[in-house]
Amino acid sequence: MALDDYLEPEVMIAVAVTAAVASPPVRKAVRKGAVYGLAGLMMLGDRVRGMANNIAQAAQQQRQNAASPQESEANQPAPQPAAT
Repeated sequence: MALDDYLEPEVMIAVAVTAAVASPPVRKAVRKGAVYGLAGLMMLGDRVRGMANNIAQAAQQQRQNAASPQESEANQPAPQPAAT
């Protein structure tokens, strides 16, 4: 390769990326980022699963209340008369 080939922007970028990837601090940062990223995804999955469970429980409770309105009305306190 001639000297002109090394001065092309594509070659300079490739050399810089290769040097960065071979650098121990950069590899450490990439590993740390991957660990934190995976932990974040796992936490997000837990939150989404919890929300889905709450929604499913609420829907099941609504369905049970709709299926037996007499029971839910019997458990309600009697309305208070309005003060005059």
